Amino acid sequence: MFDKHLTPNLLAAALVLLSFALPAPWQALMLSTGLFALSGALTNWLAVHMLFERVPGLYGSGVITLHFEEFKAGILRMVHEELFSKDKVERLLSARTETSAGVASDTGKTQSGTAGLGDAIDLEPMLTAIDLDAAYDQLVATIAESSFGSMLAMVGGEAALQPLREPFKDRMRGFLADAARSPRIQAAIGEQLGKAASSERFVNRLDQLLRARLDEMTPEMVRDIMQRMIREHLGWLVIWGGVFGGLIGLLAGLFGLFS
Repeated sequence: MFDKHLTPNLLAAALVLLSFALPAPWQALMLSTGLFALSGALTNWLAVHMLFERVPGLYGSGVITLHFEEFKAGILRMVHEELFSKDKVERLLSARTETSAGVASDTGKTQSGTAGLGDAIDLEPMLTAIDLDAAYDQLVATIAESSFGSMLAMVGGEAALQPLREPFKDRMRGFLADAARSPRIQAAIGEQLGKAASSERFVNRLDQLLRARLDEMTPEMVRDIMQRMIREHLGWLVIWGGVFGGLIGLLAGLFGLFS
C-alpha cells in the first residue's frame, strides 16, 4: 500500500544511493537531486509528525496536545455561537412547545409541555448553519501562530493547507451529524427541553453539560480526532516536499554542471 509519509523518503534515499553508481558528471547531478528531495520529504514528514506528537528536545512539537485547552474552548464557543445561540434556542423551544401542544390536544392529555419529547429532535437545520470555514480558519491560525508556523512557512505557509479545507469540512460535518443523532445527545437535549422553563435556563444547563463532557476529554482524544480528519491528507505535504526539493536539487546540480 502506498504510504505518503514513507515512500517519498525511500525514493529520495534510493536516488542518493544510485548516484554513487553513476560516473561523473551524472553522479553529482543525481546526488544533488536525491539529497534535496530527501531533505524536503524528511523535514515535511518530521513537521507532520511534530504536529501530533511530542518529540523530546524539539520545542513546539505536539502542537495539538499543547493547545488542548484552546481547542476545547473553541469547540464550546462554536457550539454556543453557531449551534445553540439564544435566538436559535428560543425558536427551537417555541417549535417544540407548539408540537407538544398539538399532540396533547389530539390525545386528550392535559400536560402539553411534556408531550412529544420522546421524538427525535431534528438538529439538521442548525448543523447546516454552522460556519465550518471559520472553524477551519481557526485551526489553521492556531497552527500558524504556534512554533510549528515557521516550519509551515517553509512549505508555502497557510496556502499549503488550503487543499485540506474541504476534507476537513466533510469530516467535521459527518462528525457533527453523527453526534446529533446519537441517543445520548438526543436524550440529553430532550431532557433539557422537557425541564427548561426558558431559553436562558436551557442554555445554562446545556453549557454545564458541554463543559462536563469536554472536561472528560484528554489531549490524546483531541489529537486522535484531528488525526482522523486531516493526517491522511497532510501526507501530500511530504510528497510535494520531496518533489520540489528534488527539482531544486536538479536545478542546483545543472547550475554546477554548466557553470
